[in-house]
Amino acid sequence: MANSISDDPKNPLLPINDEIQRGQSFRSTLTSIFTPKNFFIILGPLLAAIICLCVKLDGPVAGRNMVAILAWVFAWWLTGAVPMPVTSMSPLFLLPLFGISSADEVAHSYMDDVIALVLGSFILALAVEHYNIHRRLALNITIIFCGDPLNPPLLLLGICATTAFVSMWMHNVAAAVMMMPVATGILQHVPTGPTQSNAENKFCRAVILGVVYSTPLGGMSTLTGTGVNLILAGLWKSMFPHEQPISFSQWFFFGFPLALLIFFALWGILCLFYCTRDSGQVLSAYLDKAHLKRELELLGPMAFAEKMVLTVFGMLIVLWMTRSITEDIPGWGALFNGRVGDGTVSVMMATLLFIIPSKKQKGEKLMDWNKCKKLPWDLILLLGAGFAIADGVQSSGLAEMLSKTLDFLEKVPYLAIAPAVCLVSSILTELITSNNATTTMVVPLLAQISKTMHVHPLHLMIPGAIGAQLAFLLPTATPSNVVGFATGYIELKDMIKTGLPLKIAAIAALSILMPTLGVYVFGVNKYVL
Repeated sequence: MANSISDDPKNPLLPINDEIQRGQSFRSTLTSIFTPKNFFIILGPLLAAIICLCVKLDGPVAGRNMVAILAWVFAWWLTGAVPMPVTSMSPLFLLPLFGISSADEVAHSYMDDVIALVLGSFILALAVEHYNIHRRLALNITIIFCGDPLNPPLLLLGICATTAFVSMWMHNVAAAVMMMPVATGILQHVPTGPTQSNAENKFCRAVILGVVYSTPLGGMSTLTGTGVNLILAGLWKSMFPHEQPISFSQWFFFGFPLALLIFFALWGILCLFYCTRDSGQVLSAYLDKAHLKRELELLGPMAFAEKMVLTVFGMLIVLWMTRSITEDIPGWGALFNGRVGDGTVSVMMATLLFIIPSKKQKGEKLMDWNKCKKLPWDLILLLGAGFAIADGVQSSGLAEMLSKTLDFLEKVPYLAIAPAVCLVSSILTELITSNNATTTMVVPLLAQISKTMHVHPLHLMIPGAIGAQLAFLLPTATPSNVVGFATGYIELKDMIKTGLPLKIAAIAALSILMPTLGVYVFGVNKYVL
């Protein structure tokens, strides 16, 4: 006779009431709905609704609506509730729906000459990465600086200089990711753990810190080196369309000397804190040119494809530098009546990569679209979102209202404007947002404040953008810092110990160059309406 109670453990010993089952199902449904991620998804539109219903500003309704859009977008950006690229597309529907801009006006922000500049530059960067050119260049330059006998400060200078050079032509994160294996490869023969001496430990920290901090300095040098510079150029073009756009060569003439001053400050700080007197003698047993030469030999001789990619890259740099030189020497861009931009050149040279054969296989070109699948569309969309938001802040009248919150800058002496703005921007980047987000939020406000101060907008906008790149103190401040911190060689105290004096040196360098070199390059001594 079968037992009335099932031996199957999956069956309940006692019958469960249908109402209890429904209650458990309801609670399970509520638990699945009210998760932290879902709450953050709702948070964006909830904040926008609260602002629209409850907040009153001394200004047009469009200004209040723009605040609601900012709350929505930045809530999603900061919490990561929705993927960052998708959040970056939200202005495409939010600005028209809230009555700020038309759909065509918003869409235009996502594809202009600056975006074209980014696209072309990243395709070229992918070609460099695909053919391992960056690694070959890094090893060659490092061998030159290695010294015989070993000179740790000189080797450190070579590693930092190589990283900065690579970062001048690639995005900061890509440069950090590419150079960190080179740095750790140099250090792999240095002892670790309890047997490691103080000199060895300090030099390992110096190498990683050198790569981490040289990356933003290299990116600061060129217009395409970092997204912040591109955002600044795009905002200047959209907010002051009647003024001369910031060209690649114009930025280089200011950004490179600035980065060079900060670079030597970085090298001096690293040598002072991390290179002991006996470091050369201690490290000579582990670091020599033989190791670097072996890695270089593994890459083999330079092939035709690598030479052609370098040629195209070199041609692009020359065209960028000579398109617009000075008012007296207009450059080759004058032949086209100013219709050609840096983005035009970037895309044109990137197109050559899909035409020139690689000579590796029959019919194969230097690049094909499959190799472009790693294009950073997230950054491209973020740039577009930044331009769209900046246009919305301006057209809604919100910029004029918000400029009053930074009106304390109006009382700052002229020579103290650059360091004050730079300091505020750098603190925001360290503690609150990414450098791109800080630039997007702060630079349009600074442009508006410049009108009430009757000073050139770039006298505030450039320090604001530079300050956003001086995130040297916290591991989470920028992705480049994260890349270095993840190696395990450095700790938070190392970043603060090195980053704080470096930040002070950077602000001091900007304070000197902005009212001097800035006058020659950007004409910041003039007033722009």
